Amino acid sequence: MDFKEKIRVIQNFPQPGVRFKDITTLLKDGQAYQAAIDTMVEGLQEKEIDLIVGPEARGFVVGAPLAYKLGVGFVPVRKPGKLPAETIEESYGLEYGKDSLAIHKDAIQPGQKVLIADDLLATGGTIGATLGLVEKLGAEVVGAAFFIELTYLNGRDKLKGLDIFSLVQY
Repeated sequence: MDFKEKIRVIQNFPQPGVRFKDITTLLKDGQAYQAAIDTMVEGLQEKEIDLIVGPEARGFVVGAPLAYKLGVGFVPVRKPGKLPAETIEESYGLEYGKDSLAIHKDAIQPGQKVLIADDLLATGGTIGATLGLVEKLGAEVVGAAFFIELTYLNGRDKLKGLDIFSLVQY
């Protein structure tokens, strides 16, 4: 299946000059969504994975079905103040400021093998912060998986040494 055909590109969103890759058109197509997850599972089956971690919110729609299909747990990473138990946080830079992500302190045990999953790898900021959280908890990150990778933004460079799977690349 040509997954790029299922992803809508919106010109000048959220600002002029940006070509936003909208996965909602893939998600609403049950066969395409299922095929995307199944294709990712095929590319990940050889990995030893204990947990999948996904940053909110689109990391949930990629990571949770991957976890289900692989028979492993799923751990959400959220904005600070959104998780009910004790958390740790990691800040990261944005184009115009900073943001932070949080994870429950007891979500991951030291030594567990973790795959990070999200919809998009762009500059690597969100995934870098997620990676930092997972590593603070003593886990081993065995890779990252994405529906889309924007290769021209060089996010992969911030994740040096990490095994990256992307369904489609722009």
